[in-house]
Amino acid sequence: MPIGCLVEPTAFYWLSVYGVYVARCRSPLTSRSTKIHRIATFLLNNAKIYGVLRKNVVPLTLYFPKLLINAMRINKFTALAVVLAMTVGANAQRKVTAPAPCGPLPNANQLRWHQLETYAFLHYSLNTYTDQEWGFGDEDPLLFNPTNLDARQWARTCKEAGMKGIILTAKHHCGFCLWPSKYTEFSVKNAPWKNGKGDVVRELADACKEYGLKFAVYLSPWDRNHAEYARPEYVTYFRNQLEELLTQYGEMFEVWFDGANGGTGYYGGANEARKIDGATYYDWPKTFEMIHKWQPKLAIWGDRAELRWIGTEKGYAGLTNWCTIDYAFNMPQDTLMHGQENGKHWSPGECDTSIRPGWFYHENEDSKVKSLRKLVDTYYESVGRNASLLLNFPITREGRIHPIDSAHAVAMARVIKAELANNVARQASVTASQVRGGSAKYNAQKAVDNSTETYWATNDGVTRASLTLSFKRPTNINRFMAQEYIALGQRVKSFSLEALVNGKWVQLRDERAPEGTTGLTTIGYKRIVCFPTVKATRLRFTINSAKACPLISNIGVYCAPALPEDAVQLPASVLAKANEKQEEPERLLISVGYDSPRELLIDVQEKRVCHSLTYVPREDTKDGLVLNYEIYASDDLVTWKRWLGGEFSNIENNPVPQTVKLPAIPTRYLKLVATRLAQGENMARRDLIVR
Repeated sequence: MPIGCLVEPTAFYWLSVYGVYVARCRSPLTSRSTKIHRIATFLLNNAKIYGVLRKNVVPLTLYFPKLLINAMRINKFTALAVVLAMTVGANAQRKVTAPAPCGPLPNANQLRWHQLETYAFLHYSLNTYTDQEWGFGDEDPLLFNPTNLDARQWARTCKEAGMKGIILTAKHHCGFCLWPSKYTEFSVKNAPWKNGKGDVVRELADACKEYGLKFAVYLSPWDRNHAEYARPEYVTYFRNQLEELLTQYGEMFEVWFDGANGGTGYYGGANEARKIDGATYYDWPKTFEMIHKWQPKLAIWGDRAELRWIGTEKGYAGLTNWCTIDYAFNMPQDTLMHGQENGKHWSPGECDTSIRPGWFYHENEDSKVKSLRKLVDTYYESVGRNASLLLNFPITREGRIHPIDSAHAVAMARVIKAELANNVARQASVTASQVRGGSAKYNAQKAVDNSTETYWATNDGVTRASLTLSFKRPTNINRFMAQEYIALGQRVKSFSLEALVNGKWVQLRDERAPEGTTGLTTIGYKRIVCFPTVKATRLRFTINSAKACPLISNIGVYCAPALPEDAVQLPASVLAKANEKQEEPERLLISVGYDSPRELLIDVQEKRVCHSLTYVPREDTKDGLVLNYEIYASDDLVTWKRWLGGEFSNIENNPVPQTVKLPAIPTRYLKLVATRLAQGENMARRDLIVR
C-alpha cells in the first residue's frame, strides 16, 4: 500500500507537489514556465487519484501561495498559477448530477413491456367454427372439437417468428371460455374436445414456458351469452373469471380488454340490445387494483390503462408518437395514434393487427395473408415508431397456425434481423457537440455502447445538440435507429439527420413521411428511420427540440440489403395445393339500385340460388358504413321475405369485405337494408358481390 494512503489526502497531495518540484523543477536550468507547466499537469492528472475535493482545496487558496513561495522559492505569480491549476483540477473531478425526471414516467411493468417490442395474438373460439368475427352468444359448445390442436406448434411458430410472448383470446365477445371456468357452463368443459377435460389456456401457458415465451390473456369485458350482462351481477362474474385466469396459469406480462362493449346479444335467451356506460360500468380503478394484486408484474391494456390502443387495427402508429396521454373515454383516433406531448399519464401505444384480413380463421382468406413486404413495413411503422407490434395468428379449425401464416411471419423475422444485423455505428468514431458536465458518464460513447442503462446527455437547459459519427471509409447506410432513456421520461420533440456525401451534407428524411416533411419528430423507446441508400463518410444526428436535456441511450446505423425474392418458404403440401386449379365461385351478373337511402335493391337477372352476399366497405371514411343489416328476398318486388339479419362485426375498426351466407332458396331479387350506420344517413359501399 502506498504511504500516501495513510495520509490525509489533501496533505499528501501537497507533499506530492513538493516532491514533483524537487524532482523535476528544482534544477536551475528549468525555466519558470516549464516549472508551472509541470506542476499544473501533475495536479490535473492526479487530483482524482489522491481524492482532492473542492471543499478541501478552495480554503487553502487563501494561504497556500505563501507556503508555495517559501517551499519552492518561486514568486507569487507562479504560486497563484499553481493554486489556480490545482483548483481547476479539483473542480474537474466534481461529481456531475444526474438529469432530473421529465414529465410522467413509466413504471417497472411498463419498462419491461417496452422491451418486448413484438409479440403474438392468437384468436380462437367458437367463431372459428361458425365462420364469424363476432359470435352472438347462442352458439353450440359442441362445435368446438379441433382434430389436431397443438399449443406447442403455436409457441414454436411464434418463437421462430421472433415474437417474445403470446396473448390468447381466453374469452371473446360470444362468452365461450377456452378454460373450464367454474362460473359458467359455456366453456370447453361442455365441448367434445378431450371429452370436456381440455384446457386451452393451460396447454398454451405450458407451451410458452417450454419455448421461453411470456404469456398473457385477452378477456372480453362484453359477454353476449351471459344473462346478467349490463347488470351489477355481471361485474362480479367478470372479476371472478379474471381471478381464475390471473391466479392459475403462472406469471403474465399483459391482460387485454377489448373496447367493444354493449349491443345486441343472446344474453341467456333474451335476444336483445343492452347498453352500458363503458366509463363506469366495470369500475376499472377497482378492477385494476385487483389485477395488480393477483399479477404484480403485469401491464394492463385497455381504456385508461397502462397501455393504449393505437386507434387502428392496421398495424401502424403515427410518425409523431408520444408515450403520454390524458385519459378520457372514447378518445379520438388521432389522439390515440399520436399520444399527447403534455399528457399526464404514461400510456404507450400498442399496434394490434392480423396477418389476415380477419381476426378469426376463414378459409377464404388463405390467399389473403399479408405479403412479406407488408409485414416488414408493419414492423417499421409500429416498433420503429415508438410502439409495440401485436401480430395476430388465427387458429384453424384443426387447432393449428396455418402454414402460410407461419411461413410469412418467420420470413418477416429473418428479414428484419438481416436488415438490422450490422450496426456500423459501433465501428465509427462518435463526437458530441455538448456533454453533460464534461463527464465521461454522459459522453458520446454512451450512445453507441449497446446498453439501455447508459446514455449521452447534455447540460440542463441545452435542448439542441448533436452527435456526429465518422466512418473510417465511405459507407452505405439506409437505416437509422435511436432510443431515449425513457426511465426519466420522453423528451425529444424533433430531430434531423444529415449525411456527408462526397463532401456535402445531405438532409435525410423518413421515406414514409408525407411529401414536404422529414417525419423526424418524436423518438421515445425506439425510433427507426428508413431512407434511400447513401454512401456517407459522416452522419450527423441533431436534436432540434426537446422538453428537457435529451438523453439518448442508443443509436444504430445500418444498411439493409434488398428484400430477397425467395424469403417466404412455403411447405411442399401448401405449394401443391396452391398450384391446384381452384375454381373461383361465379360472380353473378347483378344490377344494383337504391330503393331508399338505406336500402340496396339487387336484381340477379333470373330466379336462382344465391350462395353468398359480400359487402365491401369504403376504407377512407366511416360515413355510410353499414354496421347492422337485414337481407330480404322477393320474386316479384311486391312480397318480401326476411331471410336473415346480423352485424358486420368489427367493420368500423377493420373495414374489410364481409361475406354473408344465404339460404339455398331460389330468388330473383334481394334487398340489403342497413339498420345501423357508423355515421351519416345514407348507406355507402365500395362494392357488392353476389355469388
